[in-house]
Amino acid sequence: MTFSLGIIGAGQFSGQFAALFRAHPGVGDVHVTDLLPERAERLAAAQGLAGTFPSYEAMLESPAIDAVAVFTQRWTHGPLVLQGLNAGKHVYSAVPMAVTAQEIAAIIDAVRATGLTYMMGETSQYNPATVHARNRIAEGAFGRLFYAEGDYVHDMDLGFYDAYRYSGGENWKATASYPPLLYPTHSVGGVLGAWRTHAVSVSAIGVRDHRDDGVFDRSVSRFDNDVSNATALFEAAGGGSFRTNEFRRVGYPSHIRESRFRFFGTEASMEQLATVALWQDKNGVKDISQLLEPRPTLSPDDPSLRDVAPSLRAAFTSGSAPVHDRSRLPREFDALHNGHEGSHHFLVDDFVTAVTTRTLPPVNAWVAARYTLPGILAHESARQGGVRLEIPDFGDAPEN
Repeated sequence: MTFSLGIIGAGQFSGQFAALFRAHPGVGDVHVTDLLPERAERLAAAQGLAGTFPSYEAMLESPAIDAVAVFTQRWTHGPLVLQGLNAGKHVYSAVPMAVTAQEIAAIIDAVRATGLTYMMGETSQYNPATVHARNRIAEGAFGRLFYAEGDYVHDMDLGFYDAYRYSGGENWKATASYPPLLYPTHSVGGVLGAWRTHAVSVSAIGVRDHRDDGVFDRSVSRFDNDVSNATALFEAAGGGSFRTNEFRRVGYPSHIRESRFRFFGTEASMEQLATVALWQDKNGVKDISQLLEPRPTLSPDDPSLRDVAPSLRAAFTSGSAPVHDRSRLPREFDALHNGHEGSHHFLVDDFVTAVTTRTLPPVNAWVAARYTLPGILAHESARQGGVRLEIPDFGDAPEN
């Protein structure tokens, strides 16, 4: 049995997922809509989709659509997700889940009330370092885990200017100032995707931008934001802490690895840099770099990436790493592009499996809240000069 899917947003990111959804044996017809109809038409033609809708509202009104996948601007996700759920559609959403605690609470309420599937597509859930740490934690190899670090280090010069120009139009500088801590899931999600805990409090510090190019300028920013780099220290439930960095002005090769992680326990630790990953215990050090290294599956010169800045293309071409267990994936994915260190195949399969079996996906609404809400409170802490703030928790997902 298959279900039909409507894609909202035909930008650089959604095209890569459209191909995977269309190929998955659990998905039937795939349609698309975009505020710029020509982009929707172009994507439908390029991927052989079933067709387009003139608007999101028209898509939601159609009985021919069972589920929707939201690939729009970051601050629009919350309202669009709620529209989808309230219209009776299952919802896949790109990150972040939402930008306010109120939106997050409303999504959880809607999922609980409707019984529909909601999933946030956090790529760090399947970052090879997160997968390996998750496996080793389950084995008890770390001993008691007490500290972790997650970084999303992506310099604006390495593709983000082009991406914001593409998505933001004439006013792109107003949205390119998006506060780093409101996009927390690549760092927080990579830590919590391995360590089964959640954040209970935070203190954060932001660094004002000095580039003077109209980006991260409060007089231009629709978010009243002038911070380009930020660091947050979180208290973990059950003891311990973790620290995350969200950097947009940084001398670092984010085109090689934009998310990286470290985990420290009483018996062992694990550290990842741009090109090296190490497992360490009291006896010595083991290089595990090859275990975590994805193999490219798509050329960076592939025509499907023509609208993506060259420095961003690595995120769309990575294959799977040896640590990934591909045995559950449909064979239709074997020859298809992957992305973000091998995560795309698993994210699509997670959502399709959840919808078709009516089970909770790994990054369900309650997990997504734990990946997203800490950044919202961290942003507020930074705006208040680092004051420590408590982080509300919506609890664990209910059992199916």
